[in-house]
Amino acid sequence: MVSKKIGWEITKKAFLPFLVFLCAGLSYAFYMFFIAPGVSDDFNTNAVKFIKVFFIVSVAFFVQRVVHGALSWYSENIAKFTKTRLDDELIPLFRRASNILIWAIALLVILPVFGVNISALVTTLGVSSLAVALAAKDTIANIISGLMIMIDRPFRPQDKIKLPTGEVVEVLDIGVRRSKFLSDDGSIVIVPNMDLSKSRIVNYTYGKEREKKLKS
Repeated sequence: MVSKKIGWEITKKAFLPFLVFLCAGLSYAFYMFFIAPGVSDDFNTNAVKFIKVFFIVSVAFFVQRVVHGALSWYSENIAKFTKTRLDDELIPLFRRASNILIWAIALLVILPVFGVNISALVTTLGVSSLAVALAAKDTIANIISGLMIMIDRPFRPQDKIKLPTGEVVEVLDIGVRRSKFLSDDGSIVIVPNMDLSKSRIVNYTYGKEREKKLKS
C-alpha cells in the first residue's frame, strides 16, 4: 500500500517531465534518421548540440520532479505523524539542495557540449565554495547545532527551561538556525542554536516528567 502511494505521487510529479524527455528522444531520433542526411555538416553539428542540451535539460527536469514527488509523499504521509519536527525542518532544505545539485550537474554536463573546458570552472567553484563556507561558518555552525538539538532533544516545544543567561522560558520553536522562547514577561527570546548547544540547559519539564514516573 505504501509503495503504491509513493509510486502514484512520483508518477504525478514526473508525468510532464517524462513527456518532455520522451519528446526529446523522439526528436533526436527523427532528426538523425530523416533530417541529418540532407543538411550540411556545420548545421548538423549545431543542431545535434541543441538537441543534446534539450535532452539533458529534460532529464534534469525529470529527476527533479521525481525527487520532489518522493519528498512530497514523505511530507504528507510520514512527517506529519512523527513526534519530532526534524523531518519537517529538513524537507525544505533537502528540496532546495536537490534543486541546486541537479541543475549544477546538468550545467556541468551541458558546457562540454559547446566545447567549454569545465576543469577550470570546477576548480573555481571549489575555491568559491571554500570562501563562502568560511564566510558563513557561523551560519553553518548554527544549522548543525540546530540539527543536533532536534536529534538529541535536550528540550522540546512547550518545555520549561532555563537558558544559559539565567532566564526561565517556555520553548516555542526549535528552528534550523535559531530557536524561539517565551519569557515570563511575554517577550520573545531568540537565541542562536550554537549558543544553546555548547551551554548548560536546565529542563524543568523533564524533571517533572521523571518525578511523575517515579511516583507511579
